[in-house]
Amino acid sequence: MAIAYVFVGLFGLVLGSFLNVCIHRLPRQESIVFPGSHCPRCHHRIRWYDNIPLLSYLILRGRCRDCRARISPLYPAVEALTGVVLVLTFQQYGLSAAFIKYALLVMLLIVLIFTDLLTRRLPHSITGLGIGLGLVLSFFIPVDDRPLAWLGRLWDIYLEGTAGSVAGAVLGALAGGGLFYVVGEAFYYLGGKQKEYLGFGDVMLMLMVGTFLGLPLTLMTILLGSLGGSVVALGMTALSSRYRNYAWPYGTFLGIAAICTCLVGGRLLDFYLRWSGIAG
Repeated sequence: MAIAYVFVGLFGLVLGSFLNVCIHRLPRQESIVFPGSHCPRCHHRIRWYDNIPLLSYLILRGRCRDCRARISPLYPAVEALTGVVLVLTFQQYGLSAAFIKYALLVMLLIVLIFTDLLTRRLPHSITGLGIGLGLVLSFFIPVDDRPLAWLGRLWDIYLEGTAGSVAGAVLGALAGGGLFYVVGEAFYYLGGKQKEYLGFGDVMLMLMVGTFLGLPLTLMTILLGSLGGSVVALGMTALSSRYRNYAWPYGTFLGIAAICTCLVGGRLLDFYLRWSGIAG
């Protein structure tokens, strides 16, 4: 079993290297295929032995072999993060279809977390792909629809199996994306149409999360993301006044919350359902 964890971790490092390309190029609307990996300063093509995740960065001491320009520590950080998160996802779901589904989601989220953090952009090419994948996968890998099923029984509506999963994915998307759209429009008009408080990228992000996670875990993501963002924003503002008018990347907090929900959301939902009496 330990070998499986090692394999997943190493594979995650390799995938993290590809995610770095997406993070760097997609906000600039550049191809993620051509040209090949190259130094952004001297434009020399990166040799294969200088492109080994983590190891090459350490050997080169964080500098380009040709021009000695500094390589951002973000690159090994994303590689390491991807490896760790995929190992944690594997630990949670094992070798299963659910692991593949949530591994795809967390990798999409890692790209969005960093593009929003660095450029305040949530590329539609990622969120649109994620929405499509989430809907398709809901036909084969069920979303968590337990509270939805409980409400359905109260109203004599019974959706089980594939129908319940797809309905849960659609409702999760509508709840997540719809809520952010309504709130964003309200702030926009209340602010005199002068400032966009929530961009359409956030709406697309929550549409994507909703199709993968379903209604209850999508609402949990919004709760955790809002709490996390508020704590960080208030804490940083208290430490320094320069953060008072800082444009916080809400999508980054939502992405982190969604990854946490993938890993522990099911257990938190179990606890709530038992505490509320919905589940025995």
